[in-house]
Amino acid sequence: MSELIVIGYDAPEKAEEARTDLMKMSAEYLVDVADAVVAVADADGNVKLNQMVNMWTAGAAGGAFWGLLIGMVFFNPLLGVAVGAGAGALSGALSDYGINDDFMKDVGSVLQPGQAALFMMVRANASDKVIERLGEHGGRVLRTNLDTDAENHLRRAFDEAHKAELDASTPDQA
Repeated sequence: MSELIVIGYDAPEKAEEARTDLMKMSAEYLVDVADAVVAVADADGNVKLNQMVNMWTAGAAGGAFWGLLIGMVFFNPLLGVAVGAGAGALSGALSDYGINDDFMKDVGSVLQPGQAALFMMVRANASDKVIERLGEHGGRVLRTNLDTDAENHLRRAFDEAHKAELDASTPDQA
């Protein structure tokens, strides 16, 4: 079962750092990431989604390839590339990958201007090691699709990791 976890941050840079760390953990096979999106509230309170995959680009690339192939059959590969790229970009823009955009904008509406949230969908349970590393970036768990016990465990582990990071970065005063 996939887990959906939303972590709120006071600055977009912190959310991007956490997503970068999440993707590093994915490369280390610590977590299987299905989607990771950073939502940022601008000065007007509008929520902008920074997707992991740019659907316009992916659609245009795939459409250009198929357009080139079809264009070669009809002896006009340039026209095929142009039409294919346009059609692919349009279909990419209309498609939704991973976490539902409307859901992210709805949850992101609680953000104040300048704040951000990291939405992550993982295909298997996020281990304590993953939660601990994400907790080092600060933030707070805003929402999950976990049952109450699992969500409470996640919140405690996340808060403890964040507190340990703060304690480690604060010099002792004697």
